[in-house]
Amino acid sequence: MTDKATAPSVLRNTAFLRLWTGTTASGLAMWALPFVLGLAVLERSITAVELGVVLATRTVGFLVAVPVAGVLADRHSRRNVVFWSCITGAVMTPVIALGMDRSLLLMAAAAAIVGAGQGGCRPAFQALVAEVVPEEQRQQANAATTLAIRVTTLVAPSLTALAALVTDAKALLVVTAVLWLVAALVPPRGNHAPARTTGKASFAADFLEGLHEARRHPWLLAGLGALTSMVALGYSATAVLLPLVSRDRYGTEAVLAAAMTAYTIGALAGAALMARWRPRTPGWTALAGMACYGLVPLALLLPVHPFVLIAVYVAGGVGMELFNVPWFTAVQREVEPGKLARVSSLDFLLSFGLAPVGLAFIAPAVDQFGSGVVLGFCAVACFAAPAAAALVPSSKGFTRSS
Repeated sequence: MTDKATAPSVLRNTAFLRLWTGTTASGLAMWALPFVLGLAVLERSITAVELGVVLATRTVGFLVAVPVAGVLADRHSRRNVVFWSCITGAVMTPVIALGMDRSLLLMAAAAAIVGAGQGGCRPAFQALVAEVVPEEQRQQANAATTLAIRVTTLVAPSLTALAALVTDAKALLVVTAVLWLVAALVPPRGNHAPARTTGKASFAADFLEGLHEARRHPWLLAGLGALTSMVALGYSATAVLLPLVSRDRYGTEAVLAAAMTAYTIGALAGAALMARWRPRTPGWTALAGMACYGLVPLALLLPVHPFVLIAVYVAGGVGMELFNVPWFTAVQREVEPGKLARVSSLDFLLSFGLAPVGLAFIAPAVDQFGSGVVLGFCAVACFAAPAAAALVPSSKGFTRSS
């Protein structure tokens, strides 16, 4: 039994539509870059090693910028932080193209700055939603944003491949720069009035203030712990082992492609559901959705039919959006507005930051213990972490009063 959504459609909110357009453009630019650089490898404009270096430096730039951007977006206009972060991406993306066939150092430095631009706009975009969207429409807004992100992940590879039929990787990098320009110029101004009383405070002090705000919400810390465990263990293990299972168990790469597509389709369905559904216990529902991803490593462990594996990936995608949409909505509702960007930056830093760490350890763990042990451990972690988070009383509704 659920409460019926009575809020008017967020699609009538012009400010949100502008914000949604900017967020979508930045997301498309982010997701397109690895595929464009992959095409550059096929064109022999760069080597596979250079691709790895460039993507690694981009990730480093992202992780370094996220906490700094959280502080800046609470100190200053979130709209201005979005503008300068996205302008950075627009200016430096063509520099990556300039470095092809010339200088790996130039490409790596430009990619690090582009990554910083990507990391810089994430907390500000998240905080802007709370500024331009009324509380009763925020779940719709977060669902619409998630739908855009999932569609982007689904179509970005295909669009990149189609565009490669008529142009080269360098030209496609310029196209991504245009997307960054759209993301910089289109979003609206918010209504955040930065506090000026702590102008002399250091970045470290301001960031620690954000940590203190996060600690005021036990459900938030519990959810972050569960999310971090799921990303670092569940996502990492399945990303490494799905290609091997597809090849060795099923004898075809088609299962790999079908499973990844199924996950995105499931996520789209989950986001569409959460645009309308208002569970009575949103926190428990969200954590139960997250736990659904534990079925994925379990299905990779067991000798199931490929259609079962694909169905499990659909369920995992649905479950993750059952978590993501209420999670973002609760953070925007419960966190003090002047500290929202810093708390959001902590969310991105832990969930995105520990993913590379998990990836780095999965392959050695498989060599040491075997894929079965690793998948079994990760499946248990994906079930246990949300269950442990659900034991925190305030996790029931993702609110301090629950």
